[in-house]
This record gives sequence, C-alpha cells and structure tokens, in this order.
Amino acid sequence: MGATLRALRAVVLLCGFHLLSLLLLAALAGVDVAVFTWVHGAAGMKIVAVSVLLAIPVVRGMFMLRTPKGEGPPGIEVTDADEPRLWALVRELAAATGTRAPDRIVLTADVNAAVSEDTRLLGLRPGPRRLYLGVPLLTGLTEARLRGVLAHEYGHYTGGDTRLSALVVRGRVQIARVVEHFHEKADGKVAAERGRQEKASAKRVAKGKEAKEVDTTGAGVTYRMMASIYTLYGKLYLRASLSTARAQEYAADRAAARIAGRDAIASALREIPALSASHDFYLDSYATLGLPVRLMPPRGEFFGGFGRLLAAREEELARLRATLPTAPASPYDSHPPIAERVRRLEALPADGRAAEAGGPALALLTDPEKTLVALEDAVLSDEVLGYPRAAAWQELLDAAMAQGMSDAHTPLHRALAEYTGQPATLPALLEVVDDGRLWRLAERLPLSDEAAAAKGRAFREFVRPQLRSSLRTMVLAEFSTRSLLGWEFSWSRAAAARLTGPVPGSTPDSNPDSDPDGGPEAALDAAVDAALADRPDTAPLRALLSPAATPPA
Repeated sequence: MGATLRALRAVVLLCGFHLLSLLLLAALAGVDVAVFTWVHGAAGMKIVAVSVLLAIPVVRGMFMLRTPKGEGPPGIEVTDADEPRLWALVRELAAATGTRAPDRIVLTADVNAAVSEDTRLLGLRPGPRRLYLGVPLLTGLTEARLRGVLAHEYGHYTGGDTRLSALVVRGRVQIARVVEHFHEKADGKVAAERGRQEKASAKRVAKGKEAKEVDTTGAGVTYRMMASIYTLYGKLYLRASLSTARAQEYAADRAAARIAGRDAIASALREIPALSASHDFYLDSYATLGLPVRLMPPRGEFFGGFGRLLAAREEELARLRATLPTAPASPYDSHPPIAERVRRLEALPADGRAAEAGGPALALLTDPEKTLVALEDAVLSDEVLGYPRAAAWQELLDAAMAQGMSDAHTPLHRALAEYTGQPATLPALLEVVDDGRLWRLAERLPLSDEAAAAKGRAFREFVRPQLRSSLRTMVLAEFSTRSLLGWEFSWSRAAAARLTGPVPGSTPDSNPDSDPDGGPEAALDAAVDAALADRPDTAPLRALLSPAATPPA
C-alpha cells in the first residue's frame, strides 16, 4: 500500500469516528424529540438531562482539533559540533536513502532508535525531524549494525510514515478521550450509588435490622454502553492502523537492506532483543542496586556499566540472539515478530556485504565517558542524582546486601512468628528445632497441593529445600550483623556470599575456590543440613553463632 492509499485510509478512519459521533448525537436528539412528544413531567426532563450529559463527551471528542504533541524520551540533544562523526554518518545514510536528514539528534537512555516529524496540516506539509538514538543501543551495536538500524528508520521517512502519523495519532487520541470520559462518568455513578446504599445499610443496622448487600450493577449503565460503542470502533481503528504500521516495518527493513546490507540489518534485529533483555537485567540487578540504601554507582557508571556486563556475558547474549521471539503478533502490535522480520530479510539474495563489521558504535561519540555522565543528569530524577556515590561497584554491592540481609523476611520468618507468637529470630527457630517441632512449623509454610497432602518422610522431602533456603538466609543475616559476611562482585554471575570470619568446622586458611569441601561456606552448608536432617542437630549452627566464633572487634 503506497503513501497515498495509506493517507486515504487514515482520513477515512478519522472520518468514521466523526460519523459515528454524529450518528450517536442524532440518536440522542431523536430520543429527546420523542420524549417531548410523548412524555411529560419530571420523567421527561430526567431523560432529556441524561441525553445531554451523554452528548457532552461526544461533542468534546469531535472538536478536539489539535493533535497532541508527542513528547519524545528525555535525553541529550547533540549538535554537529558536539558529535561530528555521528552527524556525518546520519547525513551520509540520509543521502543514500534519498531523504532529508533529521534536524535534531537526541541521545536517550533506551535500547531503541526512533524518528519523528512535526508535520503541519495533518501531515500534508513536512516539518522538523528528530532522531532519537539510545546510548545503550550504541553500547551494544557495531557501527555496521547501527547503519542498518538508521537506514531502517530513514525508510519510515521515505515511505511518508512519519507524516501520516499525525492523522493516525489524532484518531487514536480522540477515541481514547471519549471512552475515558464515559468511563469516568460511569465510575462516578457507581461510587455515588455505593455511597448511597452503604449509608442506607448503616441506618438499617442502627435500627437493629440486617444490612442489605451493596449492588451497583445498574449504576452508570448508560455511560458504559456509550463507552462500549466507541471501544468497538477503537478496536477496529487500531487493527486497521496498526496493520498498516506492520507493513511499514517490513518496507523499512527492505529499504535498510538496500542501503546498509542485508546481513547488517538482519544481525541488528537479532541483536536488539538480546540487548533489550540484557539492559533490563542490568538496570534491575546493577544500576539500581543501591537505591534502597540511597547510594548511586560511581559517576557515569549508572549507564556506563552496561558495556562491562555485555563483555562479561557474551555466551548468554549468543543464546539470546539464537532464540528470537516467534509468538504470533497481536492484532494490536505495531511491529511484526522479530523472527518473521529476520526470516524475510535472510531470504533476500546475498549482497556481498557480510564482512562489513566496523568498530563499536559507541566509538562514534567524541567522548563516550562524558556522554554517559551527561546522560545521567538528563534522565535521572533530581532526588536520585542527589544520592551519594559509591567509590566502586564493590562498595555499592556491600552496602546494598547488608541492608538486604537486615531486611530479610522469608516465608520461614512469617511462619515462625505465627507459630510462636514471638519475633522471628534465629535463636527462636533453633529452640523450635531442638524441641522437635520443626515439621509442625513447616506445615505453616506456603505449600503446593502435593506437598500439603504428603505425610511423614515425603512431606519432609517436599519442604526441606524451602526450609534450607530460608534458614541459610537467616544465618547469613546473623553473620552480616556481626560484620562477618562479605560479597563477591561479578559482572558474569550473581553476587556470591563469602564468610570472612573463622568458622568452626572449616579448614584453617582454606581457599573456597581450590578447596570447596573445607571452606567456611562448606561448613555453613553442613551446619544448615544438620539442623534440617530427619534427626535434627543444631549444635553445628550454635557453634557458628557462639561468641567464641566471633573475633573481637
């Protein structure tokens, strides 16, 4: 479908919204005329008042003439003087694609690249163009893959997609606003009816009568009916407009293959889902690790550490690249499945540009470290930017894990507090174990149906792994409060706990890496297993926690 037909389709869909609104207004007006003709008195006036209230959201939606200006993600706007190499690449690819280069480049904190255009007259006149380019994307892509991504985005310019977006967005927003107005009115009616019935029930109870059940089924029904009509049209509108958007993605992929090479854009598409998943993991597990203790990574490392994670976990990335999402797209997805896009690209004839690798895309920036620092200032909140900075990642990990240990609250903590009626402490748990009540306590843990139905030894085998995990956490928390617990920071694997003090039962001066059977961690695991055996023995754990096991400060 060409740009002209897509524009015509967008106009027809937008006109359909206004036609639906006019039909509904006509129907409401017809009801009013019939009321004035056949119904008199208060009942007639009430029906007319309801029709007027229903017409207000419809009219407001029809006369929302201005398309809301979409605000792009926050970031750093860079000029030609700031980033000459990046701008040179952007202009080179624009010329090769046969389109006008963007007027602005904004570096963002997303694993994404996007283009926009502030058109006028509903897309009939072009306007200023912007390119949004994620710094994490530059961190993970080579220059060749970045060329493929940029060529894809320029394909949207050449296809007129950015200019037509004004029409499509306007229709979506108008429909959403009308539906939202009707739902707000319905919710207000439900709340008012609930309040009225609850007040009446309170009066009945005060008189010694039984309270009636609150029933708001009929409240706001006319508003919900109107909302459902627009919702049905909204689904049709989205299906039609987003199916066009998916076709635009395929067309932009083909344009990128012509400009940057088939293999460059195909490999970039394989890379982006892996980078996106890795970036989410990085933010959750590393960058924001210290926020609960109001501590930030070293300056520039909030986004800068992502590159180190990628380098350390290359094997995991390779597996992610090989397993592209193949689930069928929803009718409301604006993009086709990545696997299908890659399949179509790799089915194109080879163009001999497979060897064009290039260096890392981040090297296109004049001073990447300076950019990473500036990105923090542009994207993060003032509150977060005001937190102290750790001197190194290890310091950040130690502070965060110490707080996590002090706040630890496992299912065993909750079960123990319920069972004893006392605060859940490790000494209290050991008393329960010594009294032979461990497995009664275990019955209060969250259990699967199979575990809950088991008896005797079978039950113990079901619950022992959960008990072991929670008990180990309780012991580690105790060691943490005594400053006898350290953590090993790693980019390639999860942080590992390391006991730093002398542990009874462990081999003196043993190295856990070279002698895993004699180190402090092995002694701890053996003590936990002894406490959870069929015939429990808490002596090893008590020895670990005895004052003699704790060196003087």
